[in-house]
Amino acid sequence: MTGLPNRSFCAGLLAAALLAGALARADSTANDVTAAALRHDGGSADPARAGIWKAAVPPAGSMHGEFDNNDPIGVAAGERIWADCSINWVDPDDQRLYCFSSATSLVFFLDAPQDYLRRARTQWRQLSPPVS
Repeated sequence: MTGLPNRSFCAGLLAAALLAGALARADSTANDVTAAALRHDGGSADPARAGIWKAAVPPAGSMHGEFDNNDPIGVAAGERIWADCSINWVDPDDQRLYCFSSATSLVFFLDAPQDYLRRARTQWRQLSPPVS
């Protein structure tokens, strides 16, 4: 025996060092995200200003989506969920703008946009009868 550590011991030390480095990077990344959120008022209690993505909110009144800027997923379910149009989609067939309250809502919508729009249009007539 030469007094050198065995191969499995060295592999264990290497794994521990790699894990420690990864944890340190993850911690600094989490701190970067937290700092960025705070710079963009991520701790705000005002839902119109909360969240890091809200740095890109269009000026009030500048975007006019279908369903009076209510989320089509909510309308299809029979509920009004207002959206500020920072997350939106334009129908390539008729160029109409639809506003979403969250990216998750948009992702679900894009699975079957015409089905959701058909349901939302039916529900919208019941939610908001035409003014005569």
